[in-house]
Amino acid sequence: MSDEAELPTPEQVAAAARGEATHAGEPPAGGAGKLNWLRAGVLGADDGIVSVAGIVIGVAGANVSRGVIFTAGLAGLVAGAVSMALGEYVSVSSQRDSESAQLVQEHRELTEDPAEELTAHDAFAAHAEAELHISPDDLASPVQAAGASALSFTVGALLPLLAILLPPASWRVPVTFLAVLAALALTGSVSARIGGSNPRRAVLRVVIGGAAGLALTYGIGHLFGTAIH
Repeated sequence: MSDEAELPTPEQVAAAARGEATHAGEPPAGGAGKLNWLRAGVLGADDGIVSVAGIVIGVAGANVSRGVIFTAGLAGLVAGAVSMALGEYVSVSSQRDSESAQLVQEHRELTEDPAEELTAHDAFAAHAEAELHISPDDLASPVQAAGASALSFTVGALLPLLAILLPPASWRVPVTFLAVLAALALTGSVSARIGGSNPRRAVLRVVIGGAAGLALTYGIGHLFGTAIH
């Protein structure tokens, strides 16, 4: 860290120490992380809704047995939750390893060439937040991320599973279809607002895509179910 031009300014260090934004247009320290967690939760629930809805609607197109539909939906829920948890664990573990390596390098450079403006208490943490946008005390936990991902997927998956099982046989598909599209509209709107994009466009995109996917899975299930029988 011999190049002083790369050092954060005293104002940035002070802002980082207060948990405030260190650059114009940047969310306060910790704020971006919370938004990312919220967005990941919404997307996990969305995955659960779409995945299990596709399974139960497809099976319902081929077989009206509540037991068969329940078994298929439950298997999809468990498999999806485990897959989401494992994927999130690997992803966050890699991110944590990368951030830890950057922090070790930053600490080494700061020790070898300490800047005059970084002599305040916990200079390393302030410097890491100002320059790397990483809080040494707030690294993501792979276990927590995996658990949150599995939980959000499960919550989303329960909606189509209950919607297909509770109504009478003749109402199962229409009720599930409407419940899923309503849920997708909600998650699409929330996700768009978190990301600062147009909610109406996001809702239309996810609802049209969801409707097309459900219609396709039901058609394939009905076609192959009729052919097999």
